[in-house]
Amino acid sequence: MNHSHAAELLLSMRRSQRVVAALPPEFLPPTHEDAYRIQDALVEQLQAANGSRTIGYKAAATNDVAQKQLKVTAPFSGRLLSHSTHRSGASLSVATFTQRIIEPEFGFVVGTDVPAAKEPYRGETIAHFIAAVIPAIEVVDHRYADWTAVGAPSLIADNAIHGAWIEGEPARDWKTADLATHATSLIVNGETVRTGSGAAVLGHPMNVVAWLANELARRGSGLRKGDKITTGTTTAVYFANPGDRIIADFGAFGRAEVSFV
Repeated sequence: MNHSHAAELLLSMRRSQRVVAALPPEFLPPTHEDAYRIQDALVEQLQAANGSRTIGYKAAATNDVAQKQLKVTAPFSGRLLSHSTHRSGASLSVATFTQRIIEPEFGFVVGTDVPAAKEPYRGETIAHFIAAVIPAIEVVDHRYADWTAVGAPSLIADNAIHGAWIEGEPARDWKTADLATHATSLIVNGETVRTGSGAAVLGHPMNVVAWLANELARRGSGLRKGDKITTGTTTAVYFANPGDRIIADFGAFGRAEVSFV
């Protein structure tokens, strides 16, 4: 299949906010590898169109509930881009998104390059390479009539249906904390609407970072110093409405905030 042409279709769908039941058969990636090749081409086109660059990675379907909803058995990944990354407190236009699916997520900053390893990384072995925790919100956005029905390859191809990322202040004093039991909450217009913890993402957010490091290595890439990572939703998702002021509260690690106008 022509991966570049499939990426052009996905880019045009993003621009027009055209919703489809599924990708046309000639553009439907038959494998995950094809899907990632389409994603690579789409990211190149998004970067060229927006004067953007890759700043890190998102891990998707790391939450057991999300895996069951999407009918997948393993996570997948996408790219974080500079043009769609915002500091906490950002006001975003509702017109920018087809969907506004809100996910409070543990983010991380890679402190040093992660080398190739003889044995797969585990949560406890990858933590050495992480410099800081970032309280974050991912806005998931897609153009499928039913995102739970199209399958992982179609989601992967569309940059893992990443819409935007809102990052709070990095917290560097984190290694003595138990991220698995660390509570998170989602506050909408002053009311707590979702609660969760780091255990929601593969049992521990650092397990997600390890999975990502291993997955990138398998695909001939790797985590580098300065990369940012977001690890999947720690709560049930929330579908944001126009006018919502949303806060992801990570307690001692701070908050990330976004409004939709």
